[in-house]
Amino acid sequence: MMGTPFIFSAPSGCGKTTILLQVQRVLDNLKFSVSSTTRPPRPREIHGKDYFFISEGEFLRKVQRNEFLEWARVHDHYYGTEKKQVENYLKAGQDVILDIDVQGARQVKCALPRAVTIFILPPSWEELEKRLKLRATESPEIIRKRLKNALMEVSESYWYDFVIINDDLKSAVENVLSIIKAFRCSTYRHLYHIRNLLNSIK
Repeated sequence: MMGTPFIFSAPSGCGKTTILLQVQRVLDNLKFSVSSTTRPPRPREIHGKDYFFISEGEFLRKVQRNEFLEWARVHDHYYGTEKKQVENYLKAGQDVILDIDVQGARQVKCALPRAVTIFILPPSWEELEKRLKLRATESPEIIRKRLKNALMEVSESYWYDFVIINDDLKSAVENVLSIIKAFRCSTYRHLYHIRNLLNSIK
């Protein structure tokens, strides 16, 4: 039984990372695809856990070798998802969370049409700006750039399969859990079992 890729996108500051960490604590057989990036790590971020922090030269060499399932330049840095990591998880029957931007989501959806796409929205622009400022990890100039990019990202949310408004963390987590559990009951996930049942009839 093949696993299912679940793609999550959201503007910076929407609480996507917090939601996904809580989902992973609840559900078994759910792997997190660790992306590669050329941006420097933020405080408390760990190489190999939060991201693979690599040089721009190394990243571009991986692009030339076609090692990424998707990649894009976002906020002046490169981000990418390595094919081998995701393919190994899916072949082992494990569901995979891909935390990627809208450009990468389109690329993965084309490569893996069965991928489920989920977009996290803020309750308001005012709340989004407030959350970005409270992180206290970026300059006012970078915050302005992220808010500008957020407008573009939200305009892409219409083509996602699901949209979740993160105005309450507990409710947002429950909604994500419901989506994943529902897809674990989908017909294509159980075709092998259905065939075995039919073949066992004498």
